[in-house]
Amino acid sequence: MSEEKKLSANEHIKTRSNYLRGTIAEGLADQSTGAMSEDDQQLLKFHGTYQQDDRDLRADRRKNKLEKAYSFMIRIRVPGGVATPAQWLETDRLATQFANSTIKLTTRQAFQFHGVIKSNLKRTIKEINQCAMDTIAACGDVNRNVMCNPNPYLSEVHAEVLKVAQGISDHLTPQTRAYHEIWLDGEKIETSEEEVEPIYGKTYLPRKFKITIAVPPSNDVDIFANCLSFIAIVEDGKLLGFNVAVGGGMGSTHNNEKTYPRLADVIGFCTVDQVVDVAEKVVLVQRDFGDRTDRKHSRFKYTVDDHGAEWILAKLNEYLGYELGPVREFKFDDNGDRFGWVDDANGNSHLTLFVQGGRVQDTADYPLLTGLREIAKIHDGDFRLTANQNLIIANISPAKRPEIEKLLEQYGIKDSHLKSALRLNSLACVALPTCGLSLAEAERYLPDLLTELEEVIEENGLRHDAITIRMTGCPNGCARPYIAEIAFVGRAPGKYNVYLGGGFAGQRLSKLYRESVKAEDIKPLLAPIIARYARERNDGERFGDFCIRTGYVNATVQGKDFHQNILSEAYAR
Repeated sequence: MSEEKKLSANEHIKTRSNYLRGTIAEGLADQSTGAMSEDDQQLLKFHGTYQQDDRDLRADRRKNKLEKAYSFMIRIRVPGGVATPAQWLETDRLATQFANSTIKLTTRQAFQFHGVIKSNLKRTIKEINQCAMDTIAACGDVNRNVMCNPNPYLSEVHAEVLKVAQGISDHLTPQTRAYHEIWLDGEKIETSEEEVEPIYGKTYLPRKFKITIAVPPSNDVDIFANCLSFIAIVEDGKLLGFNVAVGGGMGSTHNNEKTYPRLADVIGFCTVDQVVDVAEKVVLVQRDFGDRTDRKHSRFKYTVDDHGAEWILAKLNEYLGYELGPVREFKFDDNGDRFGWVDDANGNSHLTLFVQGGRVQDTADYPLLTGLREIAKIHDGDFRLTANQNLIIANISPAKRPEIEKLLEQYGIKDSHLKSALRLNSLACVALPTCGLSLAEAERYLPDLLTELEEVIEENGLRHDAITIRMTGCPNGCARPYIAEIAFVGRAPGKYNVYLGGGFAGQRLSKLYRESVKAEDIKPLLAPIIARYARERNDGERFGDFCIRTGYVNATVQGKDFHQNILSEAYAR
């Protein structure tokens, strides 16, 4: 008989935590250090915050015998990415008062604060909740922020889909009272009955779980890159239900071929009334069958690969007590945002702004934070965060549009989207200096690299041709690089693995083209490929498709093939 594998350390931390309490309250009260204990750092993720430190300052602080410059990142859940003007103003205030005067828009339609010190952590989270938002389950081994296609030009369907996203989010929110006790001064209820977590159980999920909802033809939420996705099926303007896709995920580990990104399988169809039930039962399948021994193998994508999509469907049907319907036809055109002004059938207007790296801040020549603050004061619609780190000022009434246009002009925001299509279709993770996993720069470096590549783009007449391009500081894939047409994944300081051939609509994985390329060598490496694309592409051919047709990389749709046949003949030449 084979020896039973030991549970991962995190499973024991969760078991001991008394439903996510741990010793967080005591750690917050200890002002002798800016840090929390190792166990509590893991538990804090479930509450929506990560302990970090400024890696730019490590050497100097070590030299002066000081502890690291600890602070905390706080992630605010925004189901569907929709926030009211009042919530935007409160987010602005909290970012300015307690963080680094920056609102970070994430690739999962959430707000992030960086630089919150421990003494301000509880107050910040408490005040987030006072403006009808929260941070619970924004991180950790649970379902995270539920993403939803913003689609302002399909507003009637979007309203229904947004309601579904909110319903899933509410239903899958952990029920433990730990969050209220620790952050909101909730009453600790003394009872002889053991606390129950009805969906997750005492040890929650094996790893994080991500859910998205898309309304074709836009795949801006990248449904194939997420654990569970619902694809809206719309006929004659009516929402009929959703196709169900399972088993997507981006994370990988350098030099470990047992880890790989994976595209989701579309396995069936459910009605609108069934969608919350389906979401719960998929989560239960992962809770019961996911790997709790090896965290590098514990994401739902590996559960699907280990058992097979057909087995997952059969098990899901068993848990549901009914069967999913057959997959309905759908088509995605792209996974980017629709920039500029769009008017809807209700007479309202929507403006999608480009926000480089999702970082809303004031600089000497671009007071974006202040400008949006002034707009929020008069806006009577809402703000929608896109999955590409951009921002939609949505549902602008005809009465307010002239005032808002004046403010856009005053603060230099109105032309935010008048960039090259390459830049408009770019994504980067935070990386250095705050992410402890980062091996190289991403958000701070990608804008400069784009400027270099734009020279090549301009020379070849491709300014208005969209190419998805993404950069991450490590292989965990937070900016979803493995489905981009061009991707850079940090390998070491100033060095990146270069990937090509992802699908323009997020429907195909990219493939490693060159390994450990120095930053200064990226432009010379890509310039000939871009020039050849401009000369030889077929009508309507996307860059990723061209890279495959001309042999730079091999087409890859199965995660298990991600590391196979890496080098094409063109690479050898």
